[in-house]
Amino acid sequence: MRSNGILMHLSSLPSPYGIGSMGKTAREFADFLSLAGQKYWQLLPICPTGYGDSPYQSYSTNAGNPYFIDLETLCEEGLLTKAEIEAYSWGDNEEQVDYGALYNGRYPVLKLAAARFWQNPDKEFDTFCTENAFWLDDYALFMALKKNLGGTPWYSWEAPIRNREAAALEAVKTKYADEVKFWKTVQYIFFKQWHSLLDYVNSKGIKVIGDLPIYVSLDGVDVWSNPELFQLDENKVPKEVAGCPPDGFSADGQLWGNPLYDWDYHEKTGFEWWIKRIDYLCKVYDVLRIDHFRGFDTYYAIPYGDTTAKNGVWKQGPGMKLFNAVENAIGRQPIIAEDLGYLTDTVRKLLSDSGFPGMKVLQFAFDTRDENSHEYLPWKHPANSIAYIGTHDNDTACGWIESASPEDIAFAKEFLGLNETEGYNWGMIRALLTSNADTTIIQFQDLLGLGSEARMNTPSSVGTNWLWRTRKGSFNSELAAKLRHKMELYSRI
Repeated sequence: MRSNGILMHLSSLPSPYGIGSMGKTAREFADFLSLAGQKYWQLLPICPTGYGDSPYQSYSTNAGNPYFIDLETLCEEGLLTKAEIEAYSWGDNEEQVDYGALYNGRYPVLKLAAARFWQNPDKEFDTFCTENAFWLDDYALFMALKKNLGGTPWYSWEAPIRNREAAALEAVKTKYADEVKFWKTVQYIFFKQWHSLLDYVNSKGIKVIGDLPIYVSLDGVDVWSNPELFQLDENKVPKEVAGCPPDGFSADGQLWGNPLYDWDYHEKTGFEWWIKRIDYLCKVYDVLRIDHFRGFDTYYAIPYGDTTAKNGVWKQGPGMKLFNAVENAIGRQPIIAEDLGYLTDTVRKLLSDSGFPGMKVLQFAFDTRDENSHEYLPWKHPANSIAYIGTHDNDTACGWIESASPEDIAFAKEFLGLNETEGYNWGMIRALLTSNADTTIIQFQDLLGLGSEARMNTPSSVGTNWLWRTRKGSFNSELAAKLRHKMELYSRI
């Protein structure tokens, strides 16, 4: 069945408290999606943000981002007062997230809420902790240590703690017991709100597409608690790190810096860690998008310590052995493969063998630097694919029209029949909706016709990403009606 969805991260929702949250406004956005005839709401990873405020560099693959906890809901539950929330500054720009203000204000407020929670705790708390102990215990201890050791990375901690010696771990669990309890409470509150929101969204006939980043952060609990899963030396220093090779977009390539997996070890364990990870996230979301899918075929390995990605080499990944193990363990799951990037015949075969829908990006169809760009033309999209104008890593439609090369813009205007009267953004939306792909996804910024100022992420840059927020009132009945008409016109409802 043909359908459409909207890509809008929780952080981008309007809120008086610095960042979007899982409260009333998220439900209003779900109402908007329902009125507009949408089937999907796509999010970026909802895990805690780390270096560079990126959801793809998280302290944990399983935890929820405390910033998304809705403070007004906590007030309704008697865990906070409005005065306590308003005692902090949450930033002075309603169109951008102020991560510094969040860091300084959110945790003191959540400490107050957690203290009141423990005056009359939910009876479900113990069950939550038991069911999630496989990740929650290590995560809560990791964050407690982070807090009490000055925020330093785990690989700079004293050797007994860094190496997780049993006596040292028991000592810090006792020493920081209250802090550990706090982090568990925050996660309980997060997932209580998350599942309430998910139930509401589902009640509107909408499914949530979530995101699984292929790699984890070096300074994260996953590496500290399971170093054997990664390519580390005897001192727990990465041998090589992740990234992308130089191409027409970047002469130096992309140096992500994430530790690489020891795939031989994973195979020996029957891919147990991956099975648990995918099974868990398939229960958090309705549909799971696996980021950088091509890295499961071959992955790019860059010597640790290099300052560019130029010296990397391609190495063999697990291929279908991983996905067969996952399916044998937990059954067939609704998964999307983000198969963008440097594609080879073996990557295409992996996608075909998996049966997962891949991704097509309309902007790529008009990139004259790419000899394979024709694959992204709308009429060439396979039915079993998800088509976008651009993803969170691309410019907005209007931003692309302003920033792409004159040759690319001229090609797109002629091929798609773009004009200022219709609006370049609506012209590209029209072209997307005519795609042969069963599912199309539109960034919310493109519904508003916003330019590069609303771009979510520019790869290989730090400091200006993950900031964009929409204004209050931007999703309204007029826009919903216009979008619903498009759905009916192009048989996506």
